[in-house]
Amino acid sequence: MHRRSFLTGVSLSLALPGLAQARNFSGFLGSLRARALADGIPPAIVAQTTRNLTPNAAILKLDHHQAEFTETWDDYYSHVLSHARLRAGAQKAAQTRNLLAAVTSRYGVGAEPLLGIWGIETNYGADQGDFSVIDALATLAWDRGSPFFAGQAIDAMRIIASGAAPAAKLLGSYAGAMGQPQFMPGVYLSTAVSFAGNGHPDIWDSDADTLASMANYLMKYGWRPEQPSSEPVFAPDLTPAQTGRKVVRSLAEWQRAGVQRLPGAPILPGDTQASVLLPGGAGGEAFLIYANFHVIRRYNASDFYALAVGALGRSVLSA
Repeated sequence: MHRRSFLTGVSLSLALPGLAQARNFSGFLGSLRARALADGIPPAIVAQTTRNLTPNAAILKLDHHQAEFTETWDDYYSHVLSHARLRAGAQKAAQTRNLLAAVTSRYGVGAEPLLGIWGIETNYGADQGDFSVIDALATLAWDRGSPFFAGQAIDAMRIIASGAAPAAKLLGSYAGAMGQPQFMPGVYLSTAVSFAGNGHPDIWDSDADTLASMANYLMKYGWRPEQPSSEPVFAPDLTPAQTGRKVVRSLAEWQRAGVQRLPGAPILPGDTQASVLLPGGAGGEAFLIYANFHVIRRYNASDFYALAVGALGRSVLSA
């Protein structure tokens, strides 16, 4: 599971009184069940999804022992844009060419970010995670005293109650993100779409629903069809102190400051607002980033992630 901004797609059912004060898991489950029933979840669904819940030791271990170091850009890039992932992406791009064109036409989001996100999140659907979503969310809600994760557990019950998916299908990461796009349950309810037209959105097995749901997410947060998210550039004279997301200038100003765009770069007006990132520090790779870069960070609030999404998408499409 990649570092994610869990505040996106926040559930309407977050506040669970007394969760932080629950003295044991049994007491926590009582509070969770009471709020789920108050939120209109059918009693049979509440009973089915909570009957056998216990704290999941594997989830607690993963949550308590996250890496205490920060990867360098080179390390991150090397494993996220592996040769195997690039090959899988090129194959998937070829297989879904017409579908990608249809999704782009509907939502105004191009193939590049969709292939980048899809590949990084689940290796194009191959690695969706095998934790029970409600198990994971309930465990984290109890352990952290977290109304957010508790609300997401209730949203997962709501998905089951709606008939969108059975409980057995709600599998995902240890943090409760599910399906090919790794949506939290609240994001599924607010954003997932049935592009294939087969009823409820199927982000587990349908490429059409997966791609359209990701595109809808990006569109909702202000994706600009006329701009890329980022592009590699040559900027030998810039230092880290002169760059960063908060240093915003026009494209023309950056070029006057010595930023050189590479052959094949998209044609953009000189007044297009942009920033420069040096993810590896002075003397390393440089990237111009645009408004769409910040939209991708709504999916995962990491500069490395947003840069890698653009890099993977470009590489896959040029293969």
